[in-house]
Amino acid sequence: MHAQTEMPVPSGQEPQDSQARQDQQDERKGPLKRFRILDLTRVRAGPTCIRQFADWGADVIKIESPEYMEVSDGWGGLRDGPDFQNLHRNKRSLTINLKDPQGRRIFLDLVKDADVVAENFRPDVKFRLGIDYETLKAINPRIVYASISGFGQDGPYAKRPGFDHIVQGMGGLMSVTGDPAHGPMRTGIAVADTGAGLYCAMAIMTALLEREVSGQGQWVQVSLLQAMIAMCDFQAARWLFLKEIPGQPGNNHPTSIPTGVYPTADGYINIAAGEQAMFRRLVNAMGVPELMEREEYSTEQGRSDNRASLNAELSALTRQRTTAEWMQRMEEGQVAAGPINRMNEVFADPQVKHLGIATPVRHRRLGDVEMVGQPFSLSRTPSQMRTAAPDRGDDTDALLRELGHTEEDIARLRREGVI
Repeated sequence: MHAQTEMPVPSGQEPQDSQARQDQQDERKGPLKRFRILDLTRVRAGPTCIRQFADWGADVIKIESPEYMEVSDGWGGLRDGPDFQNLHRNKRSLTINLKDPQGRRIFLDLVKDADVVAENFRPDVKFRLGIDYETLKAINPRIVYASISGFGQDGPYAKRPGFDHIVQGMGGLMSVTGDPAHGPMRTGIAVADTGAGLYCAMAIMTALLEREVSGQGQWVQVSLLQAMIAMCDFQAARWLFLKEIPGQPGNNHPTSIPTGVYPTADGYINIAAGEQAMFRRLVNAMGVPELMEREEYSTEQGRSDNRASLNAELSALTRQRTTAEWMQRMEEGQVAAGPINRMNEVFADPQVKHLGIATPVRHRRLGDVEMVGQPFSLSRTPSQMRTAAPDRGDDTDALLRELGHTEEDIARLRREGVI
């Protein structure tokens, strides 16, 4: 018996909204409907990965600790906030104490029919809990086991806690971001976490495709550090290939000038006109075709060498009109340009509305809300926004019934602190 706070014991009748959630889950559709994923992930990188499967129809079971254990998902009291809700939609929630032998047995019963187990614990935790890949492989050789870590499953940094902004620095991103006058700069989004999550989703997909040939699962490993370096892409390749150390270009493109941010009468505008034909279109749209004939600006290399003077001249011109006026001119002149929107302006943009990336879903307590939808579409099997993020343990009773547990058994497990 575990010491615990008083917990409600099911009366044998679930609330009506639980049945509504089950009905919505029964409506799962999509190309990944045949897969079941056991989601042990928390915070951001792991949930970003698993969201890719949940939105496309996979049966995702979010494994959480029972409430009395006071172990959060890394979000504290922010479960009803936009971040958690956006990351954990379309899932079912099962609470089990994995440190309890009975709880571990429940998890292992789920593993028998699962396709994927995903975790982002510290590398040693899964071994202490007895839910590591080799253990699960013995139960289900087809299991694809995905591990996300800060720095890798082994090596000198394996036990370090991995946080997005730390990895942004270690992976090189901060050294090429921002203005050199102000020192290194992190990005405004969790790019290392998000990148690791998306790379992990691709890795799991690859392992599932390979399993169709071999019939065997495998251990997928992704780290924030590797993902961050991979996302540095051409900047990282400059060092590996040419031994050039990229610097901080600020809002300029490292090599293609003019590409950057220019002030307008009421804000700012982004312009990308580095190559010859586009620069000609730009100066024509701005009414200064003679800039193209100036020797220092007539070639791509010349514009890169003289970027400071060119940007100063262009900025003096862009300040004379509003962003909307410049956007009209740029569009008419077929110049690559765009406004710099605040988030409210992003979702008010007619093209964004047309794309429909703001996706509605009904939360049983919060009402009608919108989530950030998938950035790609399939013509026959679209993604779904079926359910909002579950409350902790929302689906525990239903999932245990699926495993064959009786109402009396479920009540006992709850009394004993197993669920």
